[in-house]
Amino acid sequence: MRRLSADLGADLPVIAAPMAGGPSTPALVTAAARAGGLGFLAGGYKTGPALAEQIHTAQAAGVAFGVNLFAPHPVPVSGPAYRAYAHAIRAEADRLGVDLPEEPVEDDDHWADKVDLLTSTPVPWVSFTFGIPDRAVVDALRRAGSTLLQCVTSADEARRAVESGADALIVQAPDAGGHSATLTPAQPPAPVRLPDLVAAVRHAVTVPVVAAGGIGGSADVAAALRAGAEAAMVGTVLLRTHESGASAPHKDALADPAFTTTTVTRAFTGRPARALRNEFIDRYDPVAPAGYPALHHLTAPLRKAATAAGDTGLIHLWAGTNYRQARTESVADTFARLADRL
Repeated sequence: MRRLSADLGADLPVIAAPMAGGPSTPALVTAAARAGGLGFLAGGYKTGPALAEQIHTAQAAGVAFGVNLFAPHPVPVSGPAYRAYAHAIRAEADRLGVDLPEEPVEDDDHWADKVDLLTSTPVPWVSFTFGIPDRAVVDALRRAGSTLLQCVTSADEARRAVESGADALIVQAPDAGGHSATLTPAQPPAPVRLPDLVAAVRHAVTVPVVAAGGIGGSADVAAALRAGAEAAMVGTVLLRTHESGASAPHKDALADPAFTTTTVTRAFTGRPARALRNEFIDRYDPVAPAGYPALHHLTAPLRKAATAAGDTGLIHLWAGTNYRQARTESVADTFARLADRL
């Protein structure tokens, strides 16, 4: 943590993870910094102008923060496989009165626009997930003054990231909620404890490491630091905070006793992601093809309508394995809990 953030004034080795789709608001990032830690805005699924607006809001608050981008690493899906899956879920869409894209949408999440934004409007930290950016992007962002972090899920990925120019690594264990950062989405990471994964990465590379995945309390943070991480990154435990932009149904589901476990699924987006197990996963994960971002765009209208209707059986309820540790409280209170044993 000290090597990464001494110049940013962070006192706690705790970082608010970027959670795309709404949870990571500028208010959450600001609260994380004011609580003594740091936070990342989520650039995923945003246009360049939308991300610029959030950056401006966070900068106006006078806090240090980072931005995460989805680096292009598509998982193509065939037309027949896409249409078969669209047919499979159409009954759900019809029930909610929404239309589904007839053909696969294969985009790069406005990658060039957001890279241009971050070179012209630099932030202290920029992190990447899903893929490793090419060296030209790395060099341009470093010239702009940003420290670059790469999300990895194995020692092998860590070596590749460092060879590509990463200044530091975010080491994500399989217990993490939401999308896996794996560079091989067809083969999700094998089960491994976060401290063991951190230790393996620290043995493989010499750059600073941030630990992420399944952190729910101060004992988890302490274990990650003992394993060699300089900071712990948390996401799920912040979802129910006052500053979180997560939807009300998502927040409520995290405390609902009807949801008893999490599971890794590609039913919602075509990439492996951990969520509260619900009816949609049970019904459609067995027939969902790999295909990102096409499946994300396919199910997006359905998920948006289900969220508006409060139908948690059809929503992507991203959650790590320690989701019960998410509480209705301020970010400051959550950070204080996480740092209790440090």
